[in-house]
Amino acid sequence: MLWSLLKIILFVLLIVGATFAVTSLTEMDNLGILIIFGREFVITPILAVIAALVLLLSVWILFKLVGLLVATLRFLNGDETAVSRYFDRRSERKGYEALGEGMMALAAGEGRLAIRKAERAGKYLGRPELTNLIVAQGAEMVGDRALATETFKQLVVDDRTRFVGIRGLMKQKLDEGDTDTALKLAEKALVLRPKNAEVQTTLISLQSRNEDWQGARGTLAAALKAGNLPRDVHRRRDAVLALAHAREAMADGQVVTATRDAAEANRLAPGLVPAAVMSARLAVEAGNKRQAVKIVRKAWDQNAHPDLAAAFAEIEPDETPALRLRRFRPLLAKHAGEPEVKMLKAELHIANEDFPAARRALGDLAETAPTARSLTIMAAIERGEGSPDRVVRGWLVRAVTAPRGDQWMCGSCGHVHEDWRPVCANCESFDTLEWAQAHQSQASLTGPTQMLPLIVGALEDQIDDDVMAVVENPVIVDAADDPAPDTEDAAINEGTTPETLEAQK
Repeated sequence: MLWSLLKIILFVLLIVGATFAVTSLTEMDNLGILIIFGREFVITPILAVIAALVLLLSVWILFKLVGLLVATLRFLNGDETAVSRYFDRRSERKGYEALGEGMMALAAGEGRLAIRKAERAGKYLGRPELTNLIVAQGAEMVGDRALATETFKQLVVDDRTRFVGIRGLMKQKLDEGDTDTALKLAEKALVLRPKNAEVQTTLISLQSRNEDWQGARGTLAAALKAGNLPRDVHRRRDAVLALAHAREAMADGQVVTATRDAAEANRLAPGLVPAAVMSARLAVEAGNKRQAVKIVRKAWDQNAHPDLAAAFAEIEPDETPALRLRRFRPLLAKHAGEPEVKMLKAELHIANEDFPAARRALGDLAETAPTARSLTIMAAIERGEGSPDRVVRGWLVRAVTAPRGDQWMCGSCGHVHEDWRPVCANCESFDTLEWAQAHQSQASLTGPTQMLPLIVGALEDQIDDDVMAVVENPVIVDAADDPAPDTEDAAINEGTTPETLEAQK
């Protein structure tokens, strides 16, 4: 009731106020006279108020019209309109079609076509992280290294593609032979992608080439932690790196470090022959012959190698041939059927001047699997049994042209090395040397006194003289020692059988 009364009073007051205002305006004098094109307009207070209201309404309508125009333009060109979506989809479709065609061109080996398609895709898509990669690969395919380098640098600038760009530049530097720059790029790439297997492998290879053995071991440990290497492969490669560092330390006179790393390499890979040999020799120098014997026997169980036999002989350098033969018997009992063991046993019997036993130990190895070493051993046996010089020389002539036998050969490029090394001297591959038979064209001819291992040493001086004469001139056989050889002996020395000689007659 009270609220209704108050509303009535308020309404009456508003009416009274409005009436008073209108009365006041009508009683006021004219505000002015406005002349337009010769016509006079008297501006009264009422007219002024009406004009102000009309102006206010006009401004409001103008703002509304401007807003309507802006909304219309946004409708036509905005991101969320049907028209804009149509054109965006059309550009996207063309862009991905060009991108797909560029990838197919790369797969087909058409580098220039791939570049053109990628550039077209870039105009439609605006995604350089996709198109630049195809451009770079296409440029590499056609040999445009400048374009490839420039594109990889653009990829490096973008955080999303920095790793891809660095990796591409790294591979370029590797192809150019700039291993120092490639090493720095590989280190940066590994920081970006610590678990990338390819970068880890490349970095280990580059660190090994630069003889950064400790750095390579760290990268190898990271590869194992990332799960990119089987544990047995890691142990083998870690042993190779430890052995390489031990050799380097030994060359610098750091015997303690060399002994520690050689023992570590032998522990990680007991079958790694160079590690076992070095560890055994260092143990002998330290006066621990029992440890040296244990190392050699453990390695021999996995691989019967002549370097192990030489190291085993060096444990007791002053023993008699008979005692040496007796000490070697545990080794000879292992892998008894292998050529290396047969030749080792024959050499031990030769040193003991038991030539019939040496012949039995060698068996038919000189005929079934002739090598320079087995044929030289056979020549020594013939000399020891008192065979004629022409027979001895016959074996030596065959030894000169026979295969060298197993050698340290790179499994990647086939290059033959005189000694084991962690990195191939030819192709610079890491841990690729293996003890295997090399092709005759790749085998290096070594002196005959080097064909026999160190456990025997040099043969008789007369044998050495005959051997060197054959090596220096294998075609000419000195006739002074045998002035009147019979026809059949001469034919045998020249590689002609008696039957062939009879046919020629």
